[in-house]
Amino acid sequence: MLIIKWLIMTASVMIAAYVIPGITVNSFFSALWVALFLGIVNLLLKPFLILITLPINVLTLGLFTFVINGFIIFLASLVIKGFQVSGFWVAVLFGIVLSIVNLLLNLLIGAR
Repeated sequence: MLIIKWLIMTASVMIAAYVIPGITVNSFFSALWVALFLGIVNLLLKPFLILITLPINVLTLGLFTFVINGFIIFLASLVIKGFQVSGFWVAVLFGIVLSIVNLLLNLLIGAR
């Protein structure tokens, strides 16, 4: 089941990169690494980032979470070769589109 979710996330990365100008994924293997990196960072680092930015998040009614997602995606572009993001706000938009595509693919495939 974990491998299926990883492959769904990989497909989501490739689709979202195709839709958004300014995002480049050179190969399927780069997308695999991006999906793995995002999964691990979202599991380990994102809760801490949300906790330390809680006052800003409360003031913006949760919209600052999009900025955190953009930061994580921009960080992925710095770490993973074959994945380029042209700017921070492009990374924020990529995060939004990535979430929507991932949700739709999960619903389509029926993964929980």
